[in-house]
Amino acid sequence: MERPLADFRGKVCVVTGASSGIGKETARNLCLMGATVVLGCRDRARGEENRREIAAAGGRAELECVDVSRPVSIRTFAASILRRHPQIHVLINNAGVWSTQRWETADGFELTWATNVLGYHLTATSLLPALRAGAPSRIVYVASTYVLDVDTDDPEFRRKPYHGIAAYRQSKAADRMLAWALSRRLADSDVTANAVHPGGVNTGIYRDARGLLGTLTRAWVSATKLSPRQGADAPTWIAVAPSLQGVTGKFFVGRREAPCHLRDEMREERLWRICEDMSAADLARRSSQTSPRRGAPG
Repeated sequence: MERPLADFRGKVCVVTGASSGIGKETARNLCLMGATVVLGCRDRARGEENRREIAAAGGRAELECVDVSRPVSIRTFAASILRRHPQIHVLINNAGVWSTQRWETADGFELTWATNVLGYHLTATSLLPALRAGAPSRIVYVASTYVLDVDTDDPEFRRKPYHGIAAYRQSKAADRMLAWALSRRLADSDVTANAVHPGGVNTGIYRDARGLLGTLTRAWVSATKLSPRQGADAPTWIAVAPSLQGVTGKFFVGRREAPCHLRDEMREERLWRICEDMSAADLARRSSQTSPRRGAPG
Protein backbone atom coordinates (compact mmCIF):
# COMPACT_ATOMS: atom_id res chain seq x y z
CA MET A 1 0.00 0.00 0.00
CA GLU A 2 2.37 2.67 -1.28
CA ARG A 3 -0.29 5.28 -2.12
CA PRO A 4 -1.45 7.02 1.08
CA LEU A 5 -5.16 6.72 1.82
CA ALA A 6 -5.26 9.92 3.86
CA ASP A 7 -3.20 12.83 5.13
CA PHE A 8 -2.40 11.98 8.73
CA ARG A 9 0.16 14.69 9.45
CA GLY A 10 -0.23 15.80 13.05
CA LYS A 11 -2.04 12.60 14.01
CA VAL A 12 -0.84 10.10 16.62
CA CYS A 13 -1.41 6.39 16.13
CA VAL A 14 -0.62 3.42 18.38
CA VAL A 15 -0.04 -0.05 16.95
CA THR A 16 0.57 -3.10 19.14
CA GLY A 17 2.54 -6.04 17.83
CA ALA A 18 4.43 -3.59 15.61
CA SER A 19 7.79 -5.35 15.44
CA SER A 20 6.71 -7.78 12.70
CA GLY A 21 3.87 -9.02 10.52
CA ILE A 22 0.64 -7.09 10.10
CA GLY A 23 1.51 -4.66 12.89
CA LYS A 24 4.82 -3.69 11.35
CA GLU A 25 3.29 -3.08 7.93
CA THR A 26 0.28 -1.20 9.35
CA ALA A 27 2.62 1.08 11.28
CA ARG A 28 4.61 1.66 8.12
CA ASN A 29 1.43 2.56 6.20
CA LEU A 30 0.39 5.09 8.82
CA CYS A 31 3.85 6.66 8.84
CA LEU A 32 3.68 7.03 5.05
CA MET A 33 0.58 9.16 5.61
CA GLY A 34 2.53 11.47 7.92
CA ALA A 35 1.36 10.16 11.30
CA THR A 36 3.53 9.81 14.36
CA VAL A 37 3.22 6.12 15.21
CA VAL A 38 3.92 4.59 18.60
CA LEU A 39 5.26 1.08 18.00
CA GLY A 40 4.09 -1.21 20.79
CA CYS A 41 6.64 -4.05 20.73
CA ARG A 42 7.56 -6.85 23.12
CA ASP A 43 10.98 -7.33 21.51
CA ARG A 44 13.02 -4.15 21.92
CA ALA A 45 15.67 -5.06 19.35
CA ARG A 46 13.18 -5.87 16.61
CA GLY A 47 11.10 -2.85 17.49
CA GLU A 48 14.12 -0.57 17.28
CA GLU A 49 15.05 -2.06 13.93
CA ASN A 50 11.57 -1.25 12.65
CA ARG A 51 11.73 2.26 14.07
CA ARG A 52 15.03 2.87 12.26
CA GLU A 53 13.61 1.56 8.97
CA ILE A 54 10.65 3.92 9.25
CA ALA A 55 12.93 6.85 10.12
CA ALA A 56 15.17 6.08 7.13
CA ALA A 57 12.07 6.28 4.91
CA GLY A 58 11.21 9.70 6.35
CA GLY A 59 8.54 8.54 8.80
CA ARG A 60 8.10 9.35 12.48
CA ALA A 61 7.89 6.44 14.88
CA GLU A 62 8.44 6.02 18.60
CA LEU A 63 9.28 2.71 20.23
CA GLU A 64 7.42 1.74 23.40
CA CYS A 65 8.02 -1.74 24.77
CA VAL A 66 5.01 -3.68 26.02
CA ASP A 67 4.09 -7.28 26.75
CA VAL A 68 0.35 -7.30 26.08
CA SER A 69 -0.06 -10.56 28.02
CA ARG A 70 0.84 -8.66 31.23
CA PRO A 71 -1.61 -6.09 32.61
CA VAL A 72 1.16 -4.33 34.52
CA SER A 73 3.13 -3.90 31.29
CA ILE A 74 0.08 -2.49 29.49
CA ARG A 75 -0.56 0.01 32.29
CA THR A 76 3.07 1.17 32.16
CA PHE A 77 2.90 1.37 28.37
CA ALA A 78 -0.28 3.42 28.41
CA ALA A 79 0.95 5.77 31.13
CA SER A 80 4.13 6.49 29.17
CA ILE A 81 2.17 7.24 26.00
CA LEU A 82 -0.35 9.44 27.79
CA ARG A 83 2.46 11.54 29.28
CA ARG A 84 3.77 12.34 25.80
CA HIS A 85 0.56 12.34 23.79
CA PRO A 86 -2.58 13.82 25.35
CA GLN A 87 -4.39 13.05 22.09
CA ILE A 88 -4.42 9.78 20.15
CA HIS A 89 -6.26 9.39 16.85
CA VAL A 90 -5.90 5.68 16.07
CA LEU A 91 -5.31 2.55 18.13
CA ILE A 92 -4.70 -0.72 16.29
CA ASN A 93 -5.11 -3.67 18.67
CA ASN A 94 -3.05 -6.17 16.71
CA ALA A 95 -0.62 -8.13 18.91
CA GLY A 96 -1.59 -11.78 19.12
CA VAL A 97 -0.41 -15.27 19.98
CA TRP A 98 -1.30 -18.89 19.29
CA SER A 99 0.08 -21.70 21.46
CA THR A 100 -0.20 -25.48 21.08
CA GLN A 101 0.16 -25.92 24.85
CA ARG A 102 -1.55 -24.29 27.79
CA TRP A 103 0.77 -21.76 29.38
CA GLU A 104 0.03 -19.32 32.17
CA THR A 105 1.55 -15.88 32.42
CA ALA A 106 3.34 -14.74 35.55
CA ASP A 107 0.02 -13.17 36.56
CA GLY A 108 -1.79 -16.50 36.40
CA PHE A 109 -3.77 -15.93 33.18
CA GLU A 110 -3.87 -18.39 30.29
CA LEU A 111 -1.50 -16.98 27.68
CA THR A 112 -3.76 -16.81 24.61
CA TRP A 113 -6.62 -15.27 26.59
CA ALA A 114 -4.28 -12.84 28.34
CA THR A 115 -2.71 -11.65 25.08
CA ASN A 116 -5.52 -11.73 22.54
CA VAL A 117 -8.46 -10.77 24.75
CA LEU A 118 -7.56 -9.23 28.09
CA GLY A 119 -4.61 -7.45 26.46
CA TYR A 120 -6.84 -5.89 23.79
CA HIS A 121 -9.39 -4.84 26.37
CA LEU A 122 -6.93 -3.24 28.77
CA THR A 123 -4.95 -1.49 26.03
CA ALA A 124 -8.08 0.14 24.65
CA THR A 125 -9.55 1.15 27.99
CA SER A 126 -6.21 2.45 29.31
CA LEU A 127 -5.74 4.73 26.28
CA LEU A 128 -9.34 5.96 26.17
CA PRO A 129 -8.63 9.37 27.76
CA ALA A 130 -6.34 10.33 24.88
CA LEU A 131 -8.59 8.72 22.26
CA ARG A 132 -11.53 10.77 23.55
CA ALA A 133 -9.38 13.90 23.56
CA GLY A 134 -8.27 13.17 19.97
CA ALA A 135 -11.77 12.55 18.61
CA PRO A 136 -12.71 11.90 15.92
CA SER A 137 -10.59 8.83 16.57
CA ARG A 138 -10.73 5.12 15.84
CA ILE A 139 -10.01 1.82 17.57
CA VAL A 140 -9.41 -1.20 15.35
CA TYR A 141 -9.51 -4.76 16.68
CA VAL A 142 -7.66 -7.20 14.41
CA ALA A 143 -9.92 -10.24 14.55
CA SER A 144 -10.66 -13.23 12.32
CA THR A 145 -13.36 -15.25 10.58
CA TYR A 146 -11.82 -18.38 12.13
CA VAL A 147 -13.75 -18.33 15.39
CA LEU A 148 -15.57 -20.36 18.03
CA ASP A 149 -18.19 -19.15 20.49
CA VAL A 150 -16.65 -17.82 23.69
CA ASP A 151 -17.02 -20.11 26.70
CA THR A 152 -17.69 -17.43 29.29
CA ASP A 153 -17.87 -20.07 32.04
CA ASP A 154 -14.35 -21.37 31.37
CA PRO A 155 -12.60 -19.00 28.93
CA GLU A 156 -9.09 -19.95 30.13
CA PHE A 157 -9.47 -23.75 29.81
CA ARG A 158 -9.05 -24.29 33.54
CA ARG A 159 -11.55 -27.16 33.71
CA LYS A 160 -11.82 -28.51 30.18
CA PRO A 161 -8.92 -30.00 28.17
CA TYR A 162 -6.79 -27.39 26.45
CA HIS A 163 -6.77 -27.14 22.66
CA GLY A 164 -4.56 -24.42 21.21
CA ILE A 165 -6.56 -23.84 18.05
CA ALA A 166 -9.81 -23.66 20.00
CA ALA A 167 -8.25 -21.15 22.40
CA TYR A 168 -7.12 -18.99 19.50
CA ARG A 169 -10.47 -19.18 17.69
CA GLN A 170 -12.32 -18.27 20.88
CA SER A 171 -10.03 -15.30 21.45
CA LYS A 172 -10.70 -13.92 17.98
CA ALA A 173 -14.45 -14.19 18.55
CA ALA A 174 -13.97 -12.32 21.81
CA ASP A 175 -12.15 -9.51 19.99
CA ARG A 176 -15.20 -8.86 17.81
CA MET A 177 -17.48 -8.91 20.84
CA LEU A 178 -15.29 -6.50 22.81
CA ALA A 179 -15.25 -4.08 19.87
CA TRP A 180 -19.05 -3.99 19.84
CA ALA A 181 -19.32 -3.67 23.62
CA LEU A 182 -16.86 -0.76 23.54
CA SER A 183 -18.65 0.90 20.62
CA ARG A 184 -21.82 1.08 22.70
CA ARG A 185 -19.94 2.79 25.52
CA LEU A 186 -18.49 5.32 23.07
CA ALA A 187 -21.70 6.01 21.17
CA ASP A 188 -21.72 9.76 21.90
CA SER A 189 -17.98 10.36 21.88
CA ASP A 190 -16.94 10.40 18.19
CA VAL A 191 -14.58 7.51 18.99
CA THR A 192 -15.35 4.45 16.88
CA ALA A 193 -14.53 0.79 17.53
CA ASN A 194 -14.60 -1.81 14.76
CA ALA A 195 -13.24 -5.31 14.18
CA VAL A 196 -11.58 -6.52 11.00
CA HIS A 197 -10.45 -9.82 9.54
CA PRO A 198 -7.41 -8.91 7.41
CA GLY A 199 -7.47 -12.22 5.53
CA GLY A 200 -5.32 -15.26 6.15
CA VAL A 201 -1.83 -13.83 6.64
CA ASN A 202 1.59 -15.44 6.99
CA THR A 203 2.76 -13.82 10.24
CA GLY A 204 5.01 -14.67 13.17
CA ILE A 205 2.01 -15.93 15.17
CA TYR A 206 2.84 -19.41 13.86
CA ARG A 207 6.56 -19.35 14.61
CA ASP A 208 6.41 -20.93 18.09
CA ALA A 209 4.33 -23.96 17.11
CA ARG A 210 6.31 -27.12 17.85
CA GLY A 211 6.44 -30.66 16.55
CA LEU A 212 4.93 -32.09 13.40
CA LEU A 213 1.81 -29.92 13.71
CA GLY A 214 3.93 -26.79 13.82
CA THR A 215 6.00 -27.85 10.82
CA LEU A 216 2.93 -28.71 8.75
CA THR A 217 1.14 -25.53 9.80
CA ARG A 218 4.05 -23.29 8.79
CA ALA A 219 4.38 -25.06 5.44
CA TRP A 220 0.65 -24.64 4.76
CA VAL A 221 0.70 -20.98 5.84
CA SER A 222 3.71 -20.22 3.65
CA ALA A 223 2.00 -21.74 0.61
CA THR A 224 -1.49 -20.29 1.02
CA LYS A 225 -1.53 -17.07 3.04
CA LEU A 226 -1.23 -13.39 2.21
CA SER A 227 1.97 -11.49 2.89
CA PRO A 228 2.00 -9.20 5.95
CA ARG A 229 2.00 -6.19 3.64
CA GLN A 230 -1.15 -7.44 1.94
CA GLY A 231 -2.68 -8.26 5.31
CA ALA A 232 -2.05 -4.74 6.60
CA ASP A 233 -4.28 -3.20 3.94
CA ALA A 234 -7.62 -3.80 5.69
CA PRO A 235 -6.63 -2.64 9.21
CA THR A 236 -5.06 0.47 7.69
CA TRP A 237 -8.18 1.18 5.67
CA ILE A 238 -10.47 0.78 8.70
CA ALA A 239 -8.23 3.19 10.60
CA VAL A 240 -8.09 6.01 8.06
CA ALA A 241 -10.72 5.74 5.30
CA PRO A 242 -12.76 8.98 5.14
CA SER A 243 -15.83 6.96 4.13
CA LEU A 244 -15.79 5.25 7.54
CA GLN A 245 -15.97 8.43 9.59
CA GLY A 246 -18.52 7.78 12.36
CA VAL A 247 -18.97 4.10 11.43
CA THR A 248 -18.75 1.97 14.55
CA GLY A 249 -19.60 -1.44 15.98
CA LYS A 250 -19.05 -3.18 12.64
CA PHE A 251 -17.17 -6.26 11.45
CA PHE A 252 -15.21 -6.13 8.21
CA VAL A 253 -13.64 -8.86 6.12
CA GLY A 254 -11.00 -7.05 4.16
CA ARG A 255 -12.61 -3.79 3.08
CA ARG A 256 -16.17 -5.12 3.13
CA GLU A 257 -18.59 -5.08 6.02
CA ALA A 258 -19.71 -8.61 6.87
CA PRO A 259 -22.58 -10.08 8.90
CA CYS A 260 -21.64 -11.87 12.10
CA HIS A 261 -23.41 -14.69 13.94
CA LEU A 262 -21.68 -13.77 17.22
CA ARG A 263 -23.79 -10.69 17.91
CA ASP A 264 -25.48 -11.05 21.27
CA GLU A 265 -25.51 -8.02 23.54
CA MET A 266 -25.94 -10.03 26.75
CA ARG A 267 -22.93 -12.24 25.96
CA GLU A 268 -20.87 -9.25 24.87
CA GLU A 269 -21.63 -7.53 28.17
CA ARG A 270 -20.79 -10.66 30.13
CA LEU A 271 -17.45 -10.86 28.32
CA TRP A 272 -16.82 -7.18 29.08
CA ARG A 273 -17.47 -7.79 32.78
CA ILE A 274 -15.13 -10.80 32.78
CA CYS A 275 -12.31 -8.66 31.37
CA GLU A 276 -13.06 -5.82 33.77
CA ASP A 277 -13.06 -8.23 36.73
CA MET A 278 -9.79 -9.84 35.66
CA SER A 279 -8.12 -6.45 35.24
CA ALA A 280 -9.40 -5.27 38.62
CA ALA A 281 -8.29 -8.48 40.33
CA ASP A 282 -4.80 -8.13 38.88
CA LEU A 283 -4.57 -4.51 40.02
CA ALA A 284 -5.80 -5.40 43.51
CA ARG A 285 -3.26 -8.22 43.77
CA ARG A 286 -0.44 -5.90 42.80
CA SER A 287 -1.60 -3.25 45.25
CA SER A 288 -1.65 -5.77 48.09
CA GLN A 289 1.85 -6.94 47.21
CA THR A 290 3.27 -3.42 47.28
CA SER A 291 1.37 -2.12 50.33
CA PRO A 292 3.24 -2.24 53.66
CA ARG A 293 1.97 -4.86 56.06
CA ARG A 294 -0.07 -3.60 59.03
CA GLY A 295 2.22 -2.91 61.92
CA ALA A 296 5.34 -2.97 59.76
CA PRO A 297 7.52 0.10 59.19
CA GLY A 298 6.24 2.22 56.30
